[in-house]
Amino acid sequence: QVQLQESGGGAVQPGESLRLSCRVAGSASSGYAMGWFRQAPGKEREFVANIRWRDGTTFYADSVKGRFRVSRDIAARMVWLQMNSLKPEDTATYYCAQKRGFDGSDDDQTAYTYWGQGTQVTVSS
Repeated sequence: QVQLQESGGGAVQPGESLRLSCRVAGSASSGYAMGWFRQAPGKEREFVANIRWRDGTTFYADSVKGRFRVSRDIAARMVWLQMNSLKPEDTATYYCAQKRGFDGSDDDQTAYTYWGQGTQVTVSS
């Protein structure tokens, strides 16, 4: 069983930054890739970014490209989402998720097996 433990959410003003963390615990395998998704009130959960464990390849949603950066530490089994130049429309609950294999699209949430509990990010003046 895999547990994903997120931290780092909070309330900030537009233009500020936050860094979310996600730790992989439980199973000996960290899987194929880790993704970040978000869900705003009244909206469907959407893809934000992901990173492949083996080679660090990253993939971003257009809405966050150039502002967010995902990184990982293989030995520590940690993944981070650095969020810069935050906007009110970034307000959401953010989830990390583990993609076990290469099947399925990196931005398809159905391709992810395990999910964290979510951490709230609020961007407001």
